[in-house]
Amino acid sequence: MASGSDFTIPSKIKAWVYAELGNPSDVLKLASDVRVPEIKEDQVLVKVVAAALNIIDAKRARGFLKDNESPPPIVPGYDVAGVVVKVGDRAKKFKVGDEVYGDINEISLVFPKQHGTLAEYTAVEERLLALKPKNLSFAEAASLPMVIETAYEGLERTHFSPGKSILVLGGAGGIGSLVIQLAKQVFGASRVAATSSTGKLNLLKSLGADLAIDYTKENFEDLPEKFDVVYDAVGQSERAIRGVKEGGSVVTVGGPVTPPAFKFHVTSKGSVLEKLNPFLESQIVKPVLDPKGTFPFSRVLEAISYLETGRPAGKIVIYPIP
Repeated sequence: MASGSDFTIPSKIKAWVYAELGNPSDVLKLASDVRVPEIKEDQVLVKVVAAALNIIDAKRARGFLKDNESPPPIVPGYDVAGVVVKVGDRAKKFKVGDEVYGDINEISLVFPKQHGTLAEYTAVEERLLALKPKNLSFAEAASLPMVIETAYEGLERTHFSPGKSILVLGGAGGIGSLVIQLAKQVFGASRVAATSSTGKLNLLKSLGADLAIDYTKENFEDLPEKFDVVYDAVGQSERAIRGVKEGGSVVTVGGPVTPPAFKFHVTSKGSVLEKLNPFLESQIVKPVLDPKGTFPFSRVLEAISYLETGRPAGKIVIYPIP
């Protein structure tokens, strides 16, 4: 048993693991004999308190990344909030006991870590982490890294600036709910429109949308109004390009790309979280968790099944762990 300050680190831990690719409900198993990952010089070991699910976790189990990652066994999970319990020799940013959060995979779709965040402990490069905002719970903090960094990077890539208008497709989802808030509160959008199903329109308005569009009743393409930027968080760029002004930008995070739309895959950066922490601590920007809230560690399979329905509003978080 290794020790770090007041923390005693076990040699074997609980983690969700799949040893073969397939439907997560079939291949993902809870193991209790997983080795604690060794940390490299620039890494810290985090005692995981909460971990969010992302759709890439399910896609990855089904083999979506098989050409760009190591073969199973794999512990899935990108987002983490927890406590630093051990620090690598060259890691200077955090100390044992610090409460941190982040997306542990720097390049989301290229060789993500074999040992992710659906485990009691995970190892991560310190540059990918930031101190957890003091006002947020671990579950709230865990919900943020991948989606808030994706929202922020997408807006940056469109050169979004004060006074511009934006249409967000999928405004009630994990990414879209942060795009609305960042566009309005951080980037200074003059007008924010967003789409969702009927039951989520009030959520859009509460997040700051000036125009909430019910996609079950109207097509945004038919609106006379066009926007400087369209942020497609659902993977419908062939439709998204019809909502943009001439000379505007369309960014998408999934699906086929129809020019002039462009697609990107997020790069995890603790520096982005640090930049946004003041907005989170002042509650100008808020995490959005699905009404079903959190699922305990024992119910990860149920949580992933719910995620794959496409119905969640906001994020699904696994808490507490274990």
